[in-house]
Amino acid sequence: MSAACGLARNQTEDKDVDNGSRIAFIGPGVMAEAMIAGLIRQAIVPVESIVVSGPSAARVEELGDRYAIESATDNAAAADGSDVVVLAVKPQRLDHVMNDLRGSIKSSALVLSIVAGATIEKIAAGLEHGSVVRSMPNTPAQIGEGITVWTAAESVSDQQKESAREILTAFGDEVFVDEERFLDMATALSGTGPAYVFLFMEAMVDAGVHLGFSRRVAEILVAKTIRGSVDFYSRPDDPLHLARLRNQVTSPGGTSAAALYYLEKAGFRTALSRAIWAAYERSRELGVDSSAHPPESLPQAPE
Repeated sequence: MSAACGLARNQTEDKDVDNGSRIAFIGPGVMAEAMIAGLIRQAIVPVESIVVSGPSAARVEELGDRYAIESATDNAAAADGSDVVVLAVKPQRLDHVMNDLRGSIKSSALVLSIVAGATIEKIAAGLEHGSVVRSMPNTPAQIGEGITVWTAAESVSDQQKESAREILTAFGDEVFVDEERFLDMATALSGTGPAYVFLFMEAMVDAGVHLGFSRRVAEILVAKTIRGSVDFYSRPDDPLHLARLRNQVTSPGGTSAAALYYLEKAGFRTALSRAIWAAYERSRELGVDSSAHPPESLPQAPE
């Protein structure tokens, strides 16, 4: 895998997205809003060049009023004449939306998808349009701290790739991968990752309440511990392996050693690995059948 991480956001003066470009967001959800807010905040495109479309008039009008952008309930009309069409719908809605859009996207336009599990081949066939970028952002994009893994069809030009990169860095960092198979992996690891972190934090807070802290104090202690631990690991001047950092706080016969022994005995690593594998398999299932409901039983991870 070859990947390039775009960590230098906001540091380039040359814009790869033309200020005259029209960007249509098909789907008015929270991720679309995060992208719109980032594009406007960083002045990548003027507000008059952005349109958002979706079935709910109330929601698109809400976004239109909030960001002073154009809103619509006709997806085909929104996409018509746009230079970039962002697919930001739920996987179960994708087939219906592609039927609406087919024939409405101009040949020179770039289609940028954030639909979980939907392959480039599926989107290109459904839209009868070859210039497709597939990406997987995560929810911290809503505060400009997201991480997006993305790849592009062979027909996507270098200029279109740079336009996609600039759009994606409007709400966080990005990692480009050459092979599409890494997108399902990213869905399971970083796309779904915040859910694992929030569950872990919730469990720690509950444990703190069980010990006797008020819930508010437990929440403060846990949030600051998580944030500080990540910042400590992320020091650019002295990066250390995670195992070394863990060992630094694990004294022989101490409290950390007792706690970690119990986590390992309870299968903490295995449970987390199996959970991520289940998310990966589900992402692949969505790529095969976007209308599929959650399976009755989760697939087993490899031993």
